[in-house]
Amino acid sequence: MMHIKDTFRKYLEEAIGCDKALVAFSAFDEPAKVSVRMNPFKDGVMPEGVSVPWNEYGRLLPERPKFTLDPHFHGGAYYVQDSSSMFVGHVFRKLLNDMTGPVRVLDLCAAPGGKTTDLAASLREAFGDAFVLVSNEVMKQRAAVLADNAAIWGDPNVIVTSDDPRAFSSLPGFFDIVVADVPCSGEGMFRKDEEAQRQWSEDNVALCQARQKRIIADMWPCLKPGGILIYSTCTFNRYENDDNVGWIAQELGAEHILPLSEAMEGVIDTVHGYSLVPGHVEGEGQYCAALRKTSEVDSLAAMTVNPARGRREKTGKKPALPVPASLKSLFSVPVDLRQKGDMVIAVPLAIADDVAVAESVLHVLAAGCAVGVMKGQTLVPDADLALSLAYRHDSYPVADVDLQTALAFLHKDAILLPDCERGYVLIRYEGVPLGFVKNLGNRCNNLHPQGRRIRMDI
Repeated sequence: MMHIKDTFRKYLEEAIGCDKALVAFSAFDEPAKVSVRMNPFKDGVMPEGVSVPWNEYGRLLPERPKFTLDPHFHGGAYYVQDSSSMFVGHVFRKLLNDMTGPVRVLDLCAAPGGKTTDLAASLREAFGDAFVLVSNEVMKQRAAVLADNAAIWGDPNVIVTSDDPRAFSSLPGFFDIVVADVPCSGEGMFRKDEEAQRQWSEDNVALCQARQKRIIADMWPCLKPGGILIYSTCTFNRYENDDNVGWIAQELGAEHILPLSEAMEGVIDTVHGYSLVPGHVEGEGQYCAALRKTSEVDSLAAMTVNPARGRREKTGKKPALPVPASLKSLFSVPVDLRQKGDMVIAVPLAIADDVAVAESVLHVLAAGCAVGVMKGQTLVPDADLALSLAYRHDSYPVADVDLQTALAFLHKDAILLPDCERGYVLIRYEGVPLGFVKNLGNRCNNLHPQGRRIRMDI
């Protein structure tokens, strides 16, 4: 049985009331729920389960399957995400209803990518290609995971960066919406992670509260006047939640946006937002609030952003070989082709200017889609090309494979495609592209990335 610290009891009772807190305390001993969210732009099969009330693509599963052994998971047909966390996407979609594209959105603390993939799907459904989503994570190792998950999800209008929130002040008034799922004391992780319980303390709550204020204040100039901040945590106490939202409104200049949504069973209204707590909802917990910025962009900061400003000239490198313009035919949208080292990158023209601006002041890890590496006049296609929503799936021959062959491919085993054309072939399982092989007739060179291969015994 989980030991509930007396101070945590007091904090939770302050936040949601004694009666609701009593229900939550009993739920902390229950096992964590498992939920997934489907990618509406890929042909994955909707799993059986209970619908998540605030996300039409979310499902609560009856038990935890072996996701590693499901090719749909590797192909980005769904993302494993706590159902409470999906509520942030619900609030985001409500606020999009009053907007017209194009829009610029920043997911400020984005790793590992659950909210980024949800935001990207919502933006594409609302505006087509008329959006850009900058997905940021300051920690380098976590940023690499974020970039990988974004590539697997496949939306080419996502730019992945790794910067301290302070760096975004160099883009004054640039974003229409900022989603800040800020680092917190992690009370919503108590059922999943015993270490989160042990590390919880009043001092840690105070430290997180101060850090959250610093994060929001540092990035505040990048949100345009009238723009929207969606503030969220996976914790329950008022200090990191309502108190901080009140501070943002008072000190930085914003007005609360309430109500954000129709009443939903189990979702608790707080002073400034919504709290989702175990026992009242099936998920692990989330807090979410929204504010509209009322303050103006600082006049000294509001200079015109110069895409060339801040770029460092690289010397001592061989000039890049010309990229064949014919590669543009691989995509269903107009793209700009460029090289990053040996890799050819395709950036949708719809976001090319925003990518240039981002590259001028931020550490951009990924933008658009990795196409592949040129070997002479031949492209060796990259796995990300197969997974991209912008890839034209008739560009290479397709091999529709069974489960055993799909898992062998993902395990990076040798596979045989005797009935397929020779050359580069797209591997597809139940309508979901997984990657490429080079079919040599008597064997295939498996082009699945080493870092993504299945390591367990299949």
